[in-house]
Amino acid sequence: MGATPPRGDYSRAGSDHTCAQDYAAYTEAHHGTYRRLYARQSALLPGLACSAFIDALPHLGASDTIPRFEDINARLFPATGWQLVGVPGLIPEVPFFSLLAARKFPVTDWIRTPDEFDYIVEPDLFHDLFGHVPLLFEPRYADHIQAYGEGALKAHALEHGPHPVPGAVEMLSRLYWYTIEFGLMRDERSGGQMRAYGAGLLSSPGELAYCVQSDEPQRTPLRDTADLLRCMASSYKIDSYQQQYFVIDRFDTLRALTEPDFKPLYQTLNTGHSQAG
Repeated sequence: MGATPPRGDYSRAGSDHTCAQDYAAYTEAHHGTYRRLYARQSALLPGLACSAFIDALPHLGASDTIPRFEDINARLFPATGWQLVGVPGLIPEVPFFSLLAARKFPVTDWIRTPDEFDYIVEPDLFHDLFGHVPLLFEPRYADHIQAYGEGALKAHALEHGPHPVPGAVEMLSRLYWYTIEFGLMRDERSGGQMRAYGAGLLSSPGELAYCVQSDEPQRTPLRDTADLLRCMASSYKIDSYQQQYFVIDRFDTLRALTEPDFKPLYQTLNTGHSQAG
């Protein structure tokens, strides 16, 4: 059996894989789903989400209807130079990286069905908007996301260049998973207590509490190059709670760790894999 094709109307997408938000297509049921999701998730944030996220969440606007991307952009672009662009669903790697490098964040324009209220396989509008967008108002975090996009384009070029560096994009995708999607931090404004900043955690009704409060998962510091290599060598789970999280001390850490050239890191990891094999 082949893989299930991505959801979404891809006929609406342009050459850059983006599309206009078809706001008129949202029904009252769609708005109701967003309203219920927002109410449930925002109530879980205190004591679990990082302070910067809680501060920035109101920038999404009113919670009773699906926001218009253009309204958020009117606040976001002056704040950090970012803007939201609609996409019909999952898009290929290079267009995704290119959008991030240009400070354009792709947001899926469809929302889950009521049957998927508690769990959805593919990212939908609620995950993208609620989980990712608020922290784009945080300048240090916003700069890191652009730098990640630029680094991912370099990784793709290395992997497909005249002297290929195998697995570079996959190694970098693990960093994205353990930081942007499932990252934890020591929240300075909460006295250094553990808090979530990853979008996959912030938009999850169950894993948000689990990642901060459970004794089950391993929580590994992400502070130096050795930690970075460990993160980029770690596989991850897409269909269950994580058994490992990486913890930063502050958003500056992300940028500092990802500023240097990653080519030596990819080569180090490839050498270690070859020796292990």
